[in-house]
Amino acid sequence: MTKELQLETVPQQKSYKMVKLVLGIFFDLIGMMSYAIPGLGEFIDVIWAPISALLLASMYKGTTGKIAGTIDFIEELIPGIDIIPTFTLTWVYVYLIKKEQV
Repeated sequence: MTKELQLETVPQQKSYKMVKLVLGIFFDLIGMMSYAIPGLGEFIDVIWAPISALLLASMYKGTTGKIAGTIDFIEELIPGIDIIPTFTLTWVYVYLIKKEQV
């Protein structure tokens, strides 16, 4: 029975990682969409910055989430650098560099 539980949770862990990756890419695309609306983009960034920072901090708990959320907030407010995919880079850091288990 223990092996059955292990076999069932491994795909769920991989699925959880992939959900975070897909959400991260989606949120990064939302942050980059401000370039699509000339003149209005910087106003949208002011609204999106705190929202994205809170989303990022809630997706990744602990110190990693707090630091990533702060970096994301600053990155979204500085004109011209919102093209940096902060959500995706945080996912890479957590699951590929740090190799955190779900």
